[in-house]
Amino acid sequence: MESYSQIQELYARLPPFAPIIPTSLLPYIALFLCSAAFLLGFYFTTLPRTLFSIREVFVALVASVLAGFGVVALFNYFGVYV
Repeated sequence: MESYSQIQELYARLPPFAPIIPTSLLPYIALFLCSAAFLLGFYFTTLPRTLFSIREVFVALVASVLAGFGVVALFNYFGVYV
């Protein structure tokens, strides 16, 4: 069991956190992902109606994933780290 002072020393020696994606790129990433999700959502509404189509499900899933990552990038840009 390490003592509190040893943990403090270890913490002081650790390098600071550096994100993989630079924070200066976050607004552009958020804009791209949210725009792509919006366009795919528009495309989804123009697909011909069928009982069940794999294309509809695929487009909806991709749009949902893009919107999710776009919103997370936007929140992180504004300082809400989720």
